[in-house]
Amino acid sequence: MDSAMAAVVRASGAYGGIVYALPPGEDAMWQVLVMGVPQEMAAPWRRVGLKDPMPVADAVRERRLVWAGGREEMARQYPRVALVLPYEFGLAAAPLASGPVVRGGLILLWAGDHPARLTRGEQDAVRAGCGRLFDSLERALERGEPLPPDRPRTLPPPAPRPPSHADAAALSAFVDRLPGGSCALGLDGRLVLVTPGAAELLGVDRSLLVGALPWEALPWMDVPHVEDRYRAALVSRRPQAFTVLRPPDTWLTFELYPDATGLSVRILPGSQDTDAFPARSVAASGPSRATVLYHLMHLASTLTEAVSVPDVVEQTADQLMPALGAQGMVVMVPEDGHLKIVGQRGYRPELLEHFDGMPLSSAVPGADVMATGVPGFWPTYGELREVYPAMPHEDGMAAWAVLPLIASGRPIGSLLLSYRRPHVFPPGERAALTSLAGLVGQALDRARLYDAKHHLAHRLQSALLPHTLPQVPGLDVAACYLPAARGLGIGGDFYDVIRLDEHTAAVAIGDVQGHNVDAAALMGQVRTAVHAHATVGAPPGDVLARTNRLLTDLDPGLFTSCAYVHLDLASHRACVALAGHPPPLLRHLDGRVEPLPVPPGLLLGIEPDTVYPSLEFPLPPGSVLALYTDGLVEAPGVDLDDAIAALAGLLEHGDPGDLDAMADTVVQHAPAPGDDIALLLVAPRGAAGHSRDRSIVFRDKKDERRSARTGSGGEDAR
Repeated sequence: MDSAMAAVVRASGAYGGIVYALPPGEDAMWQVLVMGVPQEMAAPWRRVGLKDPMPVADAVRERRLVWAGGREEMARQYPRVALVLPYEFGLAAAPLASGPVVRGGLILLWAGDHPARLTRGEQDAVRAGCGRLFDSLERALERGEPLPPDRPRTLPPPAPRPPSHADAAALSAFVDRLPGGSCALGLDGRLVLVTPGAAELLGVDRSLLVGALPWEALPWMDVPHVEDRYRAALVSRRPQAFTVLRPPDTWLTFELYPDATGLSVRILPGSQDTDAFPARSVAASGPSRATVLYHLMHLASTLTEAVSVPDVVEQTADQLMPALGAQGMVVMVPEDGHLKIVGQRGYRPELLEHFDGMPLSSAVPGADVMATGVPGFWPTYGELREVYPAMPHEDGMAAWAVLPLIASGRPIGSLLLSYRRPHVFPPGERAALTSLAGLVGQALDRARLYDAKHHLAHRLQSALLPHTLPQVPGLDVAACYLPAARGLGIGGDFYDVIRLDEHTAAVAIGDVQGHNVDAAALMGQVRTAVHAHATVGAPPGDVLARTNRLLTDLDPGLFTSCAYVHLDLASHRACVALAGHPPPLLRHLDGRVEPLPVPPGLLLGIEPDTVYPSLEFPLPPGSVLALYTDGLVEAPGVDLDDAIAALAGLLEHGDPGDLDAMADTVVQHAPAPGDDIALLLVAPRGAAGHSRDRSIVFRDKKDERRSARTGSGGEDAR
């Protein structure tokens, strides 16, 4: 394998790469051989899943040659790689496969001055090398070698020809005559040679430096841009330079010159403002790796908590604008062939009305970037006007960056950042911005999908739950529902009030397992079944038994709890049956509250022939019956009996003449709604026709209340 790897690197003109093995039957690849870069630098990708958004994963999964030529292209296609290696280099990835058999993948790396595309000869060399490496992995499997190994091996660089004694002496004299000092680093960053002049400038004995990492041996070099420039030189294979302060007041300039075996370093006295090396020869530093990584990590961590589109916009603005010094931000998406602004900061709303709703064919940066997936940078208004002469300039900004928001390889929007003063966008910053936009695009795509599902699910649930409760003379009712604070914020909790005749009614409450559209749909079926069986006069046990048989026949894969109560308002008696549901609480006339001692029964949807026992009990005027779902009493670390007792205490101290206030008190003391919560309070009155209005209260995740009242005319929800 070593010779095959060395051959493909040499034939393709790459400077190094990584070989991955895909163990049979697994869905992840592991590094087996690393060449041209230290293992510490390759460590973040030691294991790569076949579904990971990485070049080698795409190459293996799609059986194709993947090429990312340059920093901006890498940032646009693979922001994860770009956030760790924001440097100029070319990368090719290819599968190690033959026919239907895949044994792994190959990554090859080229210097930053490589053209934007691979030549036909380079592509042929890569494919030929993949064939030889595939054969090597096949032979390794036949020999029973462990794949992957415990640790990938490092293929050392070719050893240079040893100089003669005379050449070595002449070289040493030449180096000593140079101003300043010189040292050499291996590919792993450790010092392998330090001249006397370098040791004098560094202020440390040579014996303490050889074999050490400079930023570890010299504490004053332990600053982000030092290691960043070493990595930049190593990955891009381009000269780099930086200036650093040696305490107390000595400025030193370091020039780094990389090749296949390591880095040669010149050290010269400098000053804080020293231009360490001509810009045409040494790449400008741009944002340091540490700085870019810091912003990306912060943005990535906050975006994991963003659920909706407004969340993404808010958190992106909070993180990006201060970090990048931007004064304006606009997020745009395509919608029905038009440009839609889904969020902004730093602009007057009326200023953006001109752009909101524009056709996607309009000549504006946001639409063009969205269509092409190519970012646009305009350091001044003059440069913007050259491309968009008809573009109005009313925002008071002087520089703009418009970035594509990419998800699943396609543009799903664009992000505009604007500055009040002219702003230069060096290559490093452009790559950093593109990487950041990649994270935003992925979060925005998730959020838009969530919003669409959330809207659809809530419309479904709203259609399945009662908008108003029926007028039942002699009965007062209050109902509350709080969606779960996780998932789509919907679930299977339901309730119903059913008027049977002039003197009888029924109330039901239930909880379908789950917090998704399936749970909401099944909830509608259960509620309909309960309602149908109740209206034909079935007693509580039979209502649950018949509903249970329906669910076992449907076999939805979800179970349901339910409490059903038949109310006789003439005799002031009630009958209840339970299917795996928490016991209703009865508040007596004297204020005492107790759970009804009714057997819980089996959940609906498990056994088709389950019998559900019932309990008859008195329900005189002035008493209150509370039905609720388990979300009201279940919380991590809280004993269920204690939680039910606490709920009973709230009901005991409530006003039975004001069910709305009693319901409000109960839900205000409810645990954080990790589960749905439904509450139904019913109170019989002494005289028919004197029942007061009932209210249904819905609360969303942010506890915003909207209520619907029903009067004798059964008004619609307001």
